[in-house]
Amino acid sequence: MTDSDKLPLAVFDLDNTLADTAHRQRFLERSPRDWDGFFAAAPEDPPIPEGIALVLKSAEECEIVYLTGRPERCRRDTLAWLAAQGLPEGRVHMRRNDDRRPARRTKLEILKRLARTREIRILVDDDELVCEDARRAGFTVVRASWTAPSATLEVAQEREGRT
Repeated sequence: MTDSDKLPLAVFDLDNTLADTAHRQRFLERSPRDWDGFFAAAPEDPPIPEGIALVLKSAEECEIVYLTGRPERCRRDTLAWLAAQGLPEGRVHMRRNDDRRPARRTKLEILKRLARTREIRILVDDDELVCEDARRAGFTVVRASWTAPSATLEVAQEREGRT
């Protein structure tokens, strides 16, 4: 076991926690929703200063883990975006391409799995339902409320299982 294996984990969501998705919401406001366009625009997401600062501060005492509802097919773009922001390297947990379960189910499942072997110091996420379920399960949660809530994105996360 290395020293880094002993550090507690700080788990961060991406969309509307670290990455501002407002510029790509338009792809979800049409019918049918343009998921390919929505995810293709992700590399252009501006960083959210509050979220970025919290990751950097958390990295002083914790190993950083990224937990996103983005599908696995977005991994390359996601890793490039994280590196471009100067964020700490860390494991990135993504949704399987065919997984359409609500974000609160997929994320809580991963959190519980991580918690079997490591202390989770904090979860930071913008999704109110993910935060509520994680709190109920005993996790320490910071709700990322630094971006305007998006009803469109909430539907995508909870009803369509897309992000």
